[in-house]
Amino acid sequence: MDEKLQKVLARAGTGSRREMENRIREGRVTVNGTVAKLGDRVRPTDTIELNGFEVKTSASSDVDRRVIIYNKPEGEVCTRKDPEGRPTVFDRLPKLRGSRWIAVGRLDINTSGLLLFTTDGELANRLMHPSTEVDREYLVRVMGTVTEEHISNLKKGVLLEDGIAQFTDVVDGGGEGINHWFYVCLMEGRNREVRRLWESQGVKVNRLKRVRFGPVFLPSKAKVGRWVEMDETDVSALCEIVGLEHKLTGLKSQQEKHDRRRQSGARVTGSVAKAKARDKGFDWQASEKKQPEFKPRRPGQRSFR
Repeated sequence: MDEKLQKVLARAGTGSRREMENRIREGRVTVNGTVAKLGDRVRPTDTIELNGFEVKTSASSDVDRRVIIYNKPEGEVCTRKDPEGRPTVFDRLPKLRGSRWIAVGRLDINTSGLLLFTTDGELANRLMHPSTEVDREYLVRVMGTVTEEHISNLKKGVLLEDGIAQFTDVVDGGGEGINHWFYVCLMEGRNREVRRLWESQGVKVNRLKRVRFGPVFLPSKAKVGRWVEMDETDVSALCEIVGLEHKLTGLKSQQEKHDRRRQSGARVTGSVAKAKARDKGFDWQASEKKQPEFKPRRPGQRSFR
């Protein structure tokens, strides 16, 4: 059975499907020694090379699929290399061999919170595609007076410069004075969409944090700037909502192995000690020197899809 070339490359963990489409346009991909073009389809027996190196491909169900949850701080950009030298979300992720982390969507530099990364480009593409209708939930603090009419407008839909946008739900999160917190949910991830929606009602967003992506909530143990790896059962559930098959291998995640080693008091030496120092994601109990973040009250009832 043949498949689209960019889909096979993305599944191999070489990048997102969009990135692979660009590589094909640039002539950096060959199939059986011939420069590929966008629209080509390949079979399992074909030899695919990217930048002169052979790409190991596999069926969707055989992919070594990993997913991590990263708690992005403000001030980091969602790119691998920033020409201005700013810190990126990829700087703190665990190192990989033979594959790479692919971000599921983006958060702008002033937005914090949940960001998913996976080694499977096909999973990333499906989670981001509007047809899968995966909702996103944000905690937002706005400055200004918010009326019931504003809330109604935001839920009915507002015409922005790139089309109609709306929140599927808006829930009061409390607050005092001129600042007020809300939980909002929407079904897409256009550029600065949450901020632009609120600005259309004459109020300004001064804090924005993503707390949920589909069924995945930001766990409390994932401190700011840290990551947590999802176990295989949760990865399988995530794949199921976007129609991907995921084979359970029975192996524990790298993080679970680390947890067991810590609980048993095993001595960590040599290369493992170096990995522990490098992979900051495991150290979620490290003390934070920053001032504690204001935590608004959570609503008792939720009406999200």
